[in-house]
Amino acid sequence: MPTKYTHTNLIAKDWKNLSAFYQEVFDCVPVLPERDLSGEWLDKATSIKNAHIRGIHLRLPGSGDEGPTLEIFQYDSMPEHPTVQPNTPGFSHIAFSVDDVPATAKAILAHGGTALGECIKREISGVGVIVFQYLADPEGNIVEIQSWEKD
Repeated sequence: MPTKYTHTNLIAKDWKNLSAFYQEVFDCVPVLPERDLSGEWLDKATSIKNAHIRGIHLRLPGSGDEGPTLEIFQYDSMPEHPTVQPNTPGFSHIAFSVDDVPATAKAILAHGGTALGECIKREISGVGVIVFQYLADPEGNIVEIQSWEKD
């Protein structure tokens, strides 16, 4: 059986608010039904006693109806999350290709996000010119927005 990328999971403090952010800023589309999961099977799968998850899958833009999703889930009980920086080991950020990096950055800020760095334009030899910026969504998850100009 061939391998196919299906989804990335993002655990949220407020799944509805974070879902709205990704829908409004990046045109992600809800894939129903919303999830409300619990039971012995989930406890066994997660190794968390009395696990209860609520959330939704959002179809990522640019991949069509069968493309991967961003799974935004919220557990009833969660530990505090450490602050993540672009150089924190592990998964660091999600990236979106956009037409206008500065305009998208303004939209992120208007929807409760924060800027982590400046908007940069840089030639990458043999690849092209990239315009990009690191920002954070309303819960502090890092989002890279980028636009490429070919050599």
